[in-house]
Amino acid sequence: MALLPRAFVAMAHVADVSRSIAFYEKLGFAVGNTFVPPGASGPSWAWLQWGQAKLMITQADQPVVAEQQTVLFYLYYDDVPEAKASLSRLGIETGPINHPFYAPGGEFRVVDPDGYCLMVSHT
Repeated sequence: MALLPRAFVAMAHVADVSRSIAFYEKLGFAVGNTFVPPGASGPSWAWLQWGQAKLMITQADQPVVAEQQTVLFYLYYDDVPEAKASLSRLGIETGPINHPFYAPGGEFRVVDPDGYCLMVSHT
């Protein structure tokens, strides 16, 4: 049997690390660590965590094009309609709740400032 990893964490390239931190904090993520390069005014990398969910974000060295962000991030909630209402109250634009075969309790889409798609689901 192969050695199994202890964790699997995505790292997304973003246009503005501070802006992305503010967005993900609205979703409940807390900043675990940041790196500010010498002479810089803000972070170029951050570690975000929300329970067992972890995400690294790093300053892109090329323009971030929303239409080219093809990774989906899934966030699981017990109550999808309440999650939608809660995020809307925070000023986060949400898509309609759909009910595909794999998510009979519903799911909806949220897009972060760099165009990454976050799917909010119950499954």
